[in-house]
Amino acid sequence: MSNSFENYQKRRLKSSYFSVVLSIALVLFVLGVLGMVVLKSTQIANHFKEQVTLTLFLKDNVKRTQSLHLEASLKKKDFTKDLSYVSKEAAAESYSREIGEDFLSFLGSNPLKNSLDIQLHPEYVTPTAMEEIKKVLLKNTYVSEVIYDAPLIQLLTQNIQKISFWVLAIAGFFTVIAIVLINSSIRLSVYSKRFTIKTMQMVGATKRFIRRPFVWNSIRLGVLGACLASGGLLALLYALSQQIPELELLTDLKSLALVFGGVLLVGILVTWISTFFATQRFLNLKTDQLYS
Repeated sequence: MSNSFENYQKRRLKSSYFSVVLSIALVLFVLGVLGMVVLKSTQIANHFKEQVTLTLFLKDNVKRTQSLHLEASLKKKDFTKDLSYVSKEAAAESYSREIGEDFLSFLGSNPLKNSLDIQLHPEYVTPTAMEEIKKVLLKNTYVSEVIYDAPLIQLLTQNIQKISFWVLAIAGFFTVIAIVLINSSIRLSVYSKRFTIKTMQMVGATKRFIRRPFVWNSIRLGVLGACLASGGLLALLYALSQQIPELELLTDLKSLALVFGGVLLVGILVTWISTFFATQRFLNLKTDQLYS
């Protein structure tokens, strides 16, 4: 009879642990997906920003040696990601291909100017920053005009801000829900052992001594749940990378480290804090309050 009861208790304990680990894993999996969305939304936004071109038209009297000197100085600027020289002959050929006819034969001369196309680092692709850069570049004696698509920059900035706000808001909302769910699972697990806690306390065990095995056990469950969540997330990223290789989901090691590290850290911290306060609550209860 005693062995049967012990086996029943062991099965019940394993079932309790399984449900806690599964709850933690599912919640951390969702958090991992949201974390990757947040990181990749920034990367995608930066990708679009890096496609923006700021064009410097050079004065007609500027020689190639002078433009090379200007290129060298611009490459040293913090805002420059990439730079390319476009001669007026190359620009004329490109424009002729676009319109489908040789406009030079009609005009008799080439009205275009030699230019420099600058791709900026993403943090400088904002209306204010680009306007400041334009003012600085116009002070150069070799530059006759600086142009960029100002309405596009304004629209791009506004849309990125809106998308970033809602992505962060949703991620924050689900993070709170995740913490609440993990906390509830841990509290239920500790609640099932409330009589054991009180018995240990009654025979003289200190609160710290009683609390320690519960905390370490919950941390182990949190780590196990984080590992399961990371495995599921890795499988999802692999499947998505096969469909959308441009996102570089598995080659972006920095993002992967941040997401998986964050999942593990949340799994450890939340289970640790939840168990600490759950055990503390039952340690502070009187014996007759354990039945309520």
